[in-house]
Amino acid sequence: MSYRPTALTEDLHRYLLETSLREPALLARLREETARRGDAGMQISPEQGQFMALLIELTGAKRILEIGTFTGYSALAMALALPPDGRIVACDVEPETTAVARRYWAEAGVAHKIDLRLAPALDTLDRLLAEGAAGSFDFAFIDADKSNYGAYYARCLELLRQGGLLAVDNVLWDGRVADPAARDPDTEAIRALNLRLRDDPRISLSLVPISDGLSLARKR
Repeated sequence: MSYRPTALTEDLHRYLLETSLREPALLARLREETARRGDAGMQISPEQGQFMALLIELTGAKRILEIGTFTGYSALAMALALPPDGRIVACDVEPETTAVARRYWAEAGVAHKIDLRLAPALDTLDRLLAEGAAGSFDFAFIDADKSNYGAYYARCLELLRQGGLLAVDNVLWDGRVADPAARDPDTEAIRALNLRLRDDPRISLSLVPISDGLSLARKR
């Protein structure tokens, strides 16, 4: 019995992918295109995309909120897992990267499921709340600028229904959250959110050490 996760060496990670990954060819092509970009590290891993798709199926989610879309891998993975009447509100500010996303969503036949809103995410979230959307989303995924993680969390929790699930990416931040010498604003923001999640009685919580760390919070 082990009380710590098994160290994921390069060989073991390769084995994990070889024995469990079921990545559709279109998602693999999007990942490969994104990998040629200088900012490719912003994309989630394929095993995380598959895990999130499984969460969508397990929860029966139909309404999803995504904060941070980049080239569209996570939105596509989730859209493919949604039922025909499922919908995603995707928040981003970059027309260049989301143009890549739109191209793949269209090819996959899921573009009608994704409402991309090109505006600061906090503006979009506040607008949704003003329109009466509180408590109407089943699932939310936060993977955007770290300085606003706390604000995103507050609004997403309000927009989620009771029993809805929130997933927050990069909560291990390549190990920097555990390095006392790391005092940059992004690391501090993630540390603050991690403690906030730990102490929030409104949620049930699990931090899953997949990829760069994924916190799952179920709204009670």
